[in-house]
Amino acid sequence: MFKNYIKIAVRNLLRHKVFSFINIMGLAVGMTACFLMFLYVSFEKSYDNFNTKADRIYRIVTDVKTQSELIKEGMTTGPIAVNTKKEFPEIEEAVRITPQDGFLVKKGDVRFQEKRCVLADSTLFKVFDFPLVEGNPNTALVQPMSVVISQSAAKKYFGNTDPLGQQVLLTGAAINATITGVMKDIPGNSQIQADMLVSMSSSKLVYGNNSTDSEWTNHNYYTYLLLKPHADAQALEKKFTAFMEFHRGALSRRLQMFETLSLEPLRDVYLKSKRDCFVTGNINNVYIFSIVAIFILLIACINFINLTTARSAERAKEIGIRKVVGAARFQLARQFIGESVIICLLAFILTIVLCMLFIPLFNQLAGKIVSTGIFSNPVNVVVLFLLSLTIGIVAGFYPSLVLSSFKPVVVLKGRFTTGMRGLLLRKGLVVFQFIVSIVLIVGTIVVYTQLSYMRNQNLGFAKEQEMIINTNFDKNKDVFKQSLSAVPGVLSSTYSSAVPGNKDFSSGYSQLQNKAGEMQKTNIDINFVDFDYINQYGLKILAGRGFSRDYKTDTGTAMIINESTSKMLGYATPQEAVGRKFDQWGRKGTFIGVVKDFHYKGLQQAITPMVMRIETWGWATISVKVAAGKLPETIAAIENTWNKTIPNRPFEYTFLDEMFNQQYQSEEKFGNLFLNFAVLAIFISCLGLLGLASYSTIQRTKEIGVRKVLGASVTGIISLLSVDFIKLVVLAFIIASPLGWYVMNMWLNGFAYHTNIGWQIFALAGVASLLIAFGAISFQAIKAALANPVKSLRTE
Repeated sequence: MFKNYIKIAVRNLLRHKVFSFINIMGLAVGMTACFLMFLYVSFEKSYDNFNTKADRIYRIVTDVKTQSELIKEGMTTGPIAVNTKKEFPEIEEAVRITPQDGFLVKKGDVRFQEKRCVLADSTLFKVFDFPLVEGNPNTALVQPMSVVISQSAAKKYFGNTDPLGQQVLLTGAAINATITGVMKDIPGNSQIQADMLVSMSSSKLVYGNNSTDSEWTNHNYYTYLLLKPHADAQALEKKFTAFMEFHRGALSRRLQMFETLSLEPLRDVYLKSKRDCFVTGNINNVYIFSIVAIFILLIACINFINLTTARSAERAKEIGIRKVVGAARFQLARQFIGESVIICLLAFILTIVLCMLFIPLFNQLAGKIVSTGIFSNPVNVVVLFLLSLTIGIVAGFYPSLVLSSFKPVVVLKGRFTTGMRGLLLRKGLVVFQFIVSIVLIVGTIVVYTQLSYMRNQNLGFAKEQEMIINTNFDKNKDVFKQSLSAVPGVLSSTYSSAVPGNKDFSSGYSQLQNKAGEMQKTNIDINFVDFDYINQYGLKILAGRGFSRDYKTDTGTAMIINESTSKMLGYATPQEAVGRKFDQWGRKGTFIGVVKDFHYKGLQQAITPMVMRIETWGWATISVKVAAGKLPETIAAIENTWNKTIPNRPFEYTFLDEMFNQQYQSEEKFGNLFLNFAVLAIFISCLGLLGLASYSTIQRTKEIGVRKVLGASVTGIISLLSVDFIKLVVLAFIIASPLGWYVMNMWLNGFAYHTNIGWQIFALAGVASLLIAFGAISFQAIKAALANPVKSLRTE
């Protein structure tokens, strides 16, 4: 019996090659798209799961309440880890991790600017599963200037030589550091990413910092706790209030800055935390891709159901004869479900091939190694096989019921029609397919419109032709900057501690005089600039003046604030703020000017209060305004100047517009993935539409012949065959438009500044969907309209 089922299934596939191809290809493309998105979602949700103690690891985060705002920090002060470990018995271990801008590493004549660096406590390996292939994890980060490197870094610095115990020179001060361990490369799904771990006790030697364990005001440390088994995290969190009052209560009242500590489960940090971290994801994107994956798979299944039920009339006599000779309904249903499973297994084989081809491309689109290959995890193949089997059974269930329900008396009398209910079902499924497709088209247009908006929005400063060079506080940086004036193509240069688009703006405790005359205490963003910064970046002075070399007091005792700071302090106009006082980091002085707000953090975040002062010790970054012409020659000349003045460091640079646009990489990757899956969804929908149009054309061949004999034009025939399907697409558009607006409006609300969803987007989506649908059915319609009616009527 089973052999007979297979034989009939194969015959039907070969007899109807076009429908078979559409069915198998549609299912394969749908399963491939769904599986790729499954890999992406699984990878995003797998962050930090490789840690065997992940369910007991928590990150401490800080809420800082000032007189003017609530600041949600992902970091804590240094003493938090040390003291919580001492005072709470439910804590097994605590570790602090501080990201670094990068260390200059020298090994002999070879020098690298290692960017993936962190300072870490010696307890790091007791909390996280970063296995060492060489060295003792208990002692590797205990001593000052102890360094643990990844296997990749070891290969880069030492080649095939054993690095353990070897010396390297670290930082511009050329401090001897010892390699005390080599760890496996940190997995890509870890929120902590580094190729070089330097012991926290090195902080004193590197930065002259003696206050790592005692400074309660600087939030520079990501603090993680490993709780003991069965410890209650919520109960521990409640104890933090008394803990902070004991250690910091008096300081908080004096500064008027009150801190509250909370715990975030390690597994929630990457996707669910709204605070800063090493790397962050977006839980909304995960939800969106999960939904899109399900809908694409549904579209593929709908194609199968539509095409199978549409062709039911062709098999009516076969079913009638089978019933006459004794076939039971359950046997027929089993046969048709079996045929469905065979089609899905063929689609499974094609899906394996497509996944092998497209996983590398998908990794590029995602911007990360989501999967190394379809066979890298055998479970993936099993999941895909079970998915195919399930689709075969579920998608074949309804067609099997329809086909097995035919009555032999009716079908053996003559030509059988499937009835109005079957027709309405097929039309409803087509409408559903195009609702999903149109929503995806709208979503794709909105994503790219928002990206264009962010790239082309007036940011309030000039970012073109700005070359950014980080000197890392090299002792010869002043000589280099002075030498730039002699380089052809260099228009100007300026120092700063940060540039727009850089997330590393310093923030700190400040007292700023408000409208009431009080010294308002706040934590505010700070940029240490030189006299030329405002002019070079084209910032607009709304009140007062900019920094000037004509005023000696501008160094240290003058401050320029932005509009947001002026408003935060209660001033009705920027002019009212000029001349008011500040007290910041030991410096006292007055506001000499107010600049118009500019987007120094990007468009995802609202503009926040920020101040600028001149402090020479804070200058690390040089912005170089270069002429547009002969850019390669200018860059080469700047590099030559660098190599002469700062020979110990590699020359590295970026352009500000590129740096600024890097902030939007996650949105760009999201847009690219969204676009590709939207195209796949539309492609699958069009396959189904093509199949239905082809079948409809075959069913109406004689009708078309009669109409042509009676004088119907080619245009009229095309219209006749197309109009029913076009109506379905129009109905789908009417339903999809408000749904698309709602979904994408929610997505846009994640940006502080965003574009509007205008009617033009829906008009474009509507026209696109109509053109796509008409393109899918026009081939069959034109072919039928141009056919010779004699051939279709010769048997009549």
